[in-house]
Amino acid sequence: MKTEYRLFTGVALFFAVTAAGYGWFSAEPAGTAVLTVAFLMAALVAFFCRVQYRRHGFRAQDHRDAEVLDTAGPLDFFSPHSPWPLVTALGALLLALGVVYGLWLALLGLGVLAPGVLGIVFQYARREGQRSRASPSDG
Repeated sequence: MKTEYRLFTGVALFFAVTAAGYGWFSAEPAGTAVLTVAFLMAALVAFFCRVQYRRHGFRAQDHRDAEVLDTAGPLDFFSPHSPWPLVTALGALLLALGVVYGLWLALLGLGVLAPGVLGIVFQYARREGQRSRASPSDG
């Protein structure tokens, strides 16, 4: 993740400089806002990659002499089935439609989106504790 966070940091800096220059030399706020949002999105990805790199260190892909076999094995835990991505997508759709059709639909979208996001985040919050408390009969 070291390469990724450096790459996205460079992209974020590019958008920050571009947004500042565009805002300084033009009187148009929409383009400045778009460039600022692009900077924030790139900075968010760079921050995430930096945190992952600091937590987990180098990956096999970060070494120049790595072999394909070095990346073999389980990657991580992924949920086999979950209703929360569907609820989150429906909430995001209602929120986006609410921006077009009215505040009442946007509020309804927020009401559906919030439980969906919380469901995704906390669905397996106790997974680690349950695995460590497994009984000896769980073969």
